[in-house]
Amino acid sequence: MLAAALLADDAAPAASASAPASASQLGDCVIFSEGGAGRLLKAPTYWLKGSIAALSRQRRQLDRCPHIGKPAAAYTAADHARLAAAMPCVEPAPVSVVDTLPREVEVTRVQVLVSEWETPWSHQHGTPGWLFRGQFLEQTLQKGALIDMDAAWLERCEGE
Repeated sequence: MLAAALLADDAAPAASASAPASASQLGDCVIFSEGGAGRLLKAPTYWLKGSIAALSRQRRQLDRCPHIGKPAAAYTAADHARLAAAMPCVEPAPVSVVDTLPREVEVTRVQVLVSEWETPWSHQHGTPGWLFRGQFLEQTLQKGALIDMDAAWLERCEGE
């Protein structure tokens, strides 16, 4: 029921079941990707590639996700950043369900050393998501930059 698992639209980050966060190690090649939805005509997949420069485990309070008040396709960069900062979080659910969830959860955070990326540059190229116009959320992408993110949002690079 965590928001990261429930967000199934194009703007949500992909988490890989084959690369659990607990298996991440320093130096691992990782990819954050979004898009690729569709059965017949696939939407483009945009991505950020790098290597893990630092790992840390944190205890976070599990709360409800922020209410943005518009469809995910209409989210702005600030809306995506607000949701990402709140994760892990619980989508609006009956209080009885929220009350049964653990109040504190452990998350693995990583610092990714950016090496390459492909982002949409206009609305014609793709819906603004976590990756848009050379940025990850509100941080400009640069080769060698460090980006802090949840390890669950990442996949391991294939063949590396």
